[in-house]
Amino acid sequence: MAKNFLAITEVGGEQVSQAQVLRFQQRYMWAGLFCKGKDVLEAACGTGPGLGYLASVSKSLTAGDYSPEVLAVSRAHYGDRIALREFDAQATPFADASFDVVILFEAIYYLPDAECFIAECRRLLRPDGVLLLVTANCDLFDFNPSPFSIRYYNPPELSVLLAKHGFDAEFFGGSPVDQAGLKNRVLRLAKKMAVSLNLIPGSMRSKRFLKRLVFGKLVPMPRELQVDDVQYEPPVPIDGSRPDTVHQVLYCVAKTKVAK
Repeated sequence: MAKNFLAITEVGGEQVSQAQVLRFQQRYMWAGLFCKGKDVLEAACGTGPGLGYLASVSKSLTAGDYSPEVLAVSRAHYGDRIALREFDAQATPFADASFDVVILFEAIYYLPDAECFIAECRRLLRPDGVLLLVTANCDLFDFNPSPFSIRYYNPPELSVLLAKHGFDAEFFGGSPVDQAGLKNRVLRLAKKMAVSLNLIPGSMRSKRFLKRLVFGKLVPMPRELQVDDVQYEPPVPIDGSRPDTVHQVLYCVAKTKVAK
C-alpha cells in the first residue's frame, strides 16, 4: 500500500505553530548562502515552500519529489515558474557532475537506503560540490519520530556515512531548547510522556488540534518564503563526533573531498 506523504507534510495555508514557520524560514535562508550563482538540486522538495527563494539566488534550480501527491501541490503553486520532476532521491535521472549543491531537508529519515542517497549525491556533485542536510535531532529526550520514518541519524552516524563516500562534514545546531521558557519546558515533559505512551497523532490534521491546545493561536504555513519578513539567525557550530542534546534541528554541510 502506497504511503500518503501528503498527510504528514506541512502544506502552505494550513495552520501550524510559529516555531514550525521559523524553522522552515531559517533552513532556506541558510541554504541560500551556499546557492548563490550555483547549479542547485533540491531532492524531496515537498510542497516547495523554499523553491521560489532558491530560484532567485541560484544560477539554476532543479527540484522534485518522490510523492506525486505532494509534488502536485508545489506544481499548482509555481505553475511554469519552476520545472518540477518526480524522482527517487536514491536514483535520480540526472547526469554525473550536474550540480554544485544538492539539498535534502527533513527527509533523510524517510529514505529506505540513506547510504544509496549519499552515494548518488557524490555522483551528482562536481569536484567542489556541497551537500546540505537538515534533520530533526533524534537525541532529544522528548523526540517523536515522524510516521513513515525509517531511520534518524545523529552527527556521529552521519559523519561515518558521509566519510565513506568521500565527504568532509561540518555540523551546526538550530532552535536551541535551552532558550525555551518555563511553559515550554513543562510542555516538553508532557510531550515526552505522550511519546512514551504513543499518544502523539500521526497525521498533520490531528497534530494541528493538539498544537492548538498546546501553543494556542496557530499561523498559516507560508506557501512560499518571503525573505523580507525573516530575521535570519545562523545555526551554531556543534561537535560532529558526539550526539547533540541542545538543539532541535541539526544542519550538515558536506563537502566533496579534494584528491591530493
